Amino acid sequence: MARGENGSPRDAGRPADVRLSDDERAAWLQLIRSENVGPVTFRELIRHFGSAVAALEGLPELAARSGRRVRIASRTEAEREIDQLSRLGGQFVGIREAGYPAWLKAIDAAPPLLSVRGSLAVLEKPMIAIVGARSASVVGCRLAQRLARDLGDGGFVIASGLARGIDAAAHEAALDGGTVAVFAGGLDRLYPPENAALADRILESGGAHVSEMPLGWEPRSRDFPRRNRLVAGMASGTVIVEAAQRSGSLITARLAGEQGRAVFAVPGSPLDPRAAGTNQLIKQGAHLVTEAADVLEIVAPMLGRAFAPQAGWPVGGSDGLAERRFDGASFLDADDRLDADAMPDDEASAREGTTRHAASRPGMANEGPRAVVPDAAQHDRDRDRLVEALGPAPTEIDALIRFTGLSAALVQMLLLELDLAGRIEHHAGQRVSLLH
Repeated sequence: MARGENGSPRDAGRPADVRLSDDERAAWLQLIRSENVGPVTFRELIRHFGSAVAALEGLPELAARSGRRVRIASRTEAEREIDQLSRLGGQFVGIREAGYPAWLKAIDAAPPLLSVRGSLAVLEKPMIAIVGARSASVVGCRLAQRLARDLGDGGFVIASGLARGIDAAAHEAALDGGTVAVFAGGLDRLYPPENAALADRILESGGAHVSEMPLGWEPRSRDFPRRNRLVAGMASGTVIVEAAQRSGSLITARLAGEQGRAVFAVPGSPLDPRAAGTNQLIKQGAHLVTEAADVLEIVAPMLGRAFAPQAGWPVGGSDGLAERRFDGASFLDADDRLDADAMPDDEASAREGTTRHAASRPGMANEGPRAVVPDAAQHDRDRDRLVEALGPAPTEIDALIRFTGLSAALVQMLLLELDLAGRIEHHAGQRVSLLH
């Protein structure tokens, strides 16, 4: 595994924070909650239409071109969710607003909106993620607590997933220094329920709860890798303490490496299955860690950077964005998908949500007038040509442009249509594959 820090997000003069108006916030939420719209599609829609309001108006026609009708979330639904979150003491924070975690802005498919309960200030501080086994050993929990406490003393907030075992131990030890719990479901759907008291203490101590999922969304097994990408994305480094060979913690480690973040692993006994994953990470190049100083030495040079969102988010004003559907499985390779399906019973048994949520990716800046749509027959031929070039294996979008000979703008628009129709899947590294 590549250590990742050499691929850290680019330095950029941080654009001034902007604030969404109430109307813009409602339109963003309405768009991201619409069928087949996730962080990536969201970005692409705003890039194409220029604003969330315009995207909502043009979405039915765009989806219809590929023979599919999509359900668009209503303004009433969006305003209701905003009101419900407010009554819980929370708020929605946009990717360009103060309080959105700085490092999270730079990842692929960063959520355009986060629901947050608790302190926004804690989200702007440097973070380290600590994750690991749910069936953790006493020694593993003690190590996680010591690392969390010492990293907190070093000025770092601890991010984790509020799971049993290592996650809970790290949160508990980080209460004084600050900690952020990332939910796999909606902020009103705590999982596991046994950590309710700990979740309350996190808020009472000045920490925060964060989610990209709708209120009322019950976490499913495939939602945990999606949560893990946020845990890793918020932090400059991720520490794995006890992880079996097939575990969600290894997915978090892989995602951290892909995001250009430092990956750390605590070694363990070769006789303990809970150390098999962490020992393997070290063999693959993860940093061996036994104390907080090992982490601080690596991440200290990475701090002090100003990160902008991925190319495409508007610098000022606000509403010019777009995005795309995000299915948690899109961020997993074939082996990871097996791991996600085989997650421990406590997560795999989390109840299936009753409604389908399509997540989103941050939007791109408006690039000017939307592409001119050719006559219907030619448009259909171009779409067929692109579909023929696609397959089940992830392919770079640039390679598709070269292979088909179609313009970049047309390929992006055709991919957007196919995405809204549920026919393609996005992968890390600007790659797409065809769904059968």
